[in-house]
Amino acid sequence: MPKTKRGRVLWSLPARGRGTCPICTSTRIKLLYPKVKSDGTGVKVCKRCSKAPQAKVDAICI
Repeated sequence: MPKTKRGRVLWSLPARGRGTCPICTSTRIKLLYPKVKSDGTGVKVCKRCSKAPQAKVDAICI
């Protein structure tokens, strides 16, 4: 049987969970993975940047 609820939570997010990744600057990409900077602020990144080193995450300025 097909799974009717798969991906349905994305519809309730602003812009369907898409935006510009602050690390790699890819546009119109899903931002679903939270990363925490050293100062304690959180940021959402794309799947490719979810495994980025902490130094690269700290280098972004929002």
